[in-house]
Amino acid sequence: MDKKTILGLILMGLVLTVYTIVNQPSESEIRAEKKRLELEQQAKKANKKSTKSLQPVSKKNEAPSVSVTNKPIASVGEIKRIENDKLIVDINTKGGEVAAVYLKAYETYKEFAKKDKEIKPLALFQAGDASNEIILNLNGKKVSTRSFVFEVDKISNQSIHLIAKLANGGSIEQVYALKQGKYNLDYDVQLNGLAGKFNPKNVQLNWKTSMRKTERLFSEQRRVSTVCFKNKSEDLDYLSEMSTDFKTAEYDIDWIAFKQSYFSSIIKPDLGFSKTGTKLAIKNYEDGHQKKWSHLKDYTALATLALPQTSNPAIHFDWYFGPNDYATLQAYGADYGDILNFGWGLFRWINIYAVQPIFDLFLNFGIGIGIAILLLTLVIKFVLMPIQWKMYLSSAKMRILKPEIDELNAKYPKQEDAMKKQMEMMTLYRESGASPLSGCIPMLIQMPILLAVFRFFPAAFELRQQPFLWAEDLSSYDSIWDFGVTIWPYGDHMSLFTLLMAATTLLYTFMNSGNVQQPQQPGMPNMKVIMYIFPVMMIFFFNNYSAGLSYYYFISTLISILIMLLIKQFFVDEEKLKVKMAERKASNAANPKERKKSKFQERLEQMQKLQQEQMKNRKR
Repeated sequence: MDKKTILGLILMGLVLTVYTIVNQPSESEIRAEKKRLELEQQAKKANKKSTKSLQPVSKKNEAPSVSVTNKPIASVGEIKRIENDKLIVDINTKGGEVAAVYLKAYETYKEFAKKDKEIKPLALFQAGDASNEIILNLNGKKVSTRSFVFEVDKISNQSIHLIAKLANGGSIEQVYALKQGKYNLDYDVQLNGLAGKFNPKNVQLNWKTSMRKTERLFSEQRRVSTVCFKNKSEDLDYLSEMSTDFKTAEYDIDWIAFKQSYFSSIIKPDLGFSKTGTKLAIKNYEDGHQKKWSHLKDYTALATLALPQTSNPAIHFDWYFGPNDYATLQAYGADYGDILNFGWGLFRWINIYAVQPIFDLFLNFGIGIGIAILLLTLVIKFVLMPIQWKMYLSSAKMRILKPEIDELNAKYPKQEDAMKKQMEMMTLYRESGASPLSGCIPMLIQMPILLAVFRFFPAAFELRQQPFLWAEDLSSYDSIWDFGVTIWPYGDHMSLFTLLMAATTLLYTFMNSGNVQQPQQPGMPNMKVIMYIFPVMMIFFFNNYSAGLSYYYFISTLISILIMLLIKQFFVDEEKLKVKMAERKASNAANPKERKKSKFQERLEQMQKLQQEQMKNRKR
């Protein structure tokens, strides 16, 4: 491994370091975490009435038996429940809005940690957390569906038909319906008898939600929560994940998603949303806010609807409430999978068209999640093996040339002789058949894969609440020791996969440290020291990361070490390589006319001549 290869590794390490530092929770968040349990208990009591009838289901994903409920709310509205095998949806007749959504097959980390072999349906949001209303200007007066108490016209286990009669003889109808085996809720709104009394171009949907905490590492779940939206004429766009953000639509929109780490709510009208008057916002909670440790963020979408020009206009929404699983999202045929943060550009393509399909293939065979990650790593390493062989061969050549390079460094210690030294080094490389770039280029080729996988595992829904060895949940950190107190900058626990990853990286660094040249100029950093610092930094930066990611990097580095040993033992004989390089050098020295100078060397010679002329002119 030559100097440029090490620089490539350091640059990659710096990128990961900066990315991790930026996303670390603040000290105030760490201190406030201690109050989390108390606040969660208060939130639980506040919503006890809306969740009272939820029954646990077995780990076999048996659907809970939940009957349609009829609960009064402040004497002006009632909660009506509909459900299928995937969802439980509470509808409030006050406004005819979706009051709560529960996913039957999933549970929060808090419930999962009980290990009681039962699943208590996961609440995306509960009563008081969300609202959706249709707003229109009727005869010059602003009218909202939230101002009406809707009557139940029809109701079944999977659907409900609501109607509100207006004073002028018109009416507003809302229909919510579920289908078996689907995560989407069909939502229909019909405006009757209002022809000529409102402008169809000014009807808006006002949708607000405060999603609840569901995962172990709250800071990470909150960090990736935001509003995403698919523009009709552009790609996916989204608001800031890091801070409070607001945006006015610049294009017409296909759909809007309220996204968190592993679950999302996505609404898609048949005719989309008009850009006129459409505004989107995401809001973080300040310290001391009552939702600070029970909810993620406040999501808001005020979106203008594109209504058909008819006397009794109707609009159909497809409303998704479900997991951020790529295959599940894509099955709805609207590019919902774009909300998954698999990276941008080339990194996303690698994940979508290579990493995800291979990973799914192993899982579809019924292979355990830990073994599937191992097999995925083996496939990636097999594909990259020719590159690693090329890197090792270049590294071996540079090791062989190191004594001669050290002689050149000793021969030209002065800065003004740097051009001569560089020219003689280029001659040495060319005559010996070695090149410092031959180690750097393969590193650049495999770097996109390394960075793509860095984004894949934290976003992979397949890892959620999946145990492996001592890790109870591969989507979160694998603590083997909880300190009970936060130690800055390490954290409040010890992750074993992170320690193993750092140890193998340190070993790999040691095996390649012999190729690193010591700096010749004063003030230059010691490359060996920098190489050894990076694995140590990993212990701090990856301690809170997904155990699945640390596990992948651990076995990936371990396999790289094994491949290096195999190449050294069976494929590259350094003594024979040394003889071959010496013979090539002797042949080139014996036939100087046959040697062709590279364009780079010709430029160096021209620069050297120019430098010599300038020095002569200075002496005059």
